[in-house]
Amino acid sequence: MKILAIDTSNDVLGIGLVDETKVIGEYITNLKKNHSIRVMPAIERLLADCETKPSELDKIVVAGGPGSYTGVRIGVTIAKTMAWSLGIPLSSVSSLAVLAASGRYFPGVISPLFDARRGLIYTGLYRVEGQDPVMIKEDQNIPAVEWAEILRETGESVLFVGNDIGIHSETFRSTLGEKAHFVTVGGFNPRPGELGLLGINRPEENIHAFTPNYIRLVEAEAKWLERQGKRTND
Repeated sequence: MKILAIDTSNDVLGIGLVDETKVIGEYITNLKKNHSIRVMPAIERLLADCETKPSELDKIVVAGGPGSYTGVRIGVTIAKTMAWSLGIPLSSVSSLAVLAASGRYFPGVISPLFDARRGLIYTGLYRVEGQDPVMIKEDQNIPAVEWAEILRETGESVLFVGNDIGIHSETFRSTLGEKAHFVTVGGFNPRPGELGLLGINRPEENIHAFTPNYIRLVEAEAKWLERQGKRTND
């Protein structure tokens, strides 16, 4: 069984090819460049290097969010299109769960995070059981200072994972003290191979109905709903 994994949910562009026993190949970059024009060439290159034809794929797994609205949308759209055109299943994995998997040997809990600007973060709380990250607190969009207090109340040591941990590290250090731990640079990037392995046994999505998990509304949608509410109350 060959699985193609696609992650464009943030600056990291990750394409992976896995089977049940190994990561066959990965393509990873961490660049602020347009994923929409880079992802298909990356998929084609990886499949060619791994001597795999699209018709030999058995499943597509995509990082379904949260993250960059545009990035998540690009990855999900391509994954849905490929799965539909090839007639194969599509599964989704939380973008944060993929990050959490890199902390599987940490003895405490894991808080993967992406910066969401204005003091907010996308995060969740995970513990790795066996080989898979298990969600303890659901993925959410929350102020970093509020999240730090929630983590302090757990009383556990916390490993923070992701490229954006430096933005909020002082907030967590000041609140958690010695219980705050931070992954080293080598563990910042989500691995597309990890995404593929996590998605092997995930349930199949309805390709036409599946939508990204943005967690919060995009700014334009929020402003539109706010205007509608004001008109209703006028």
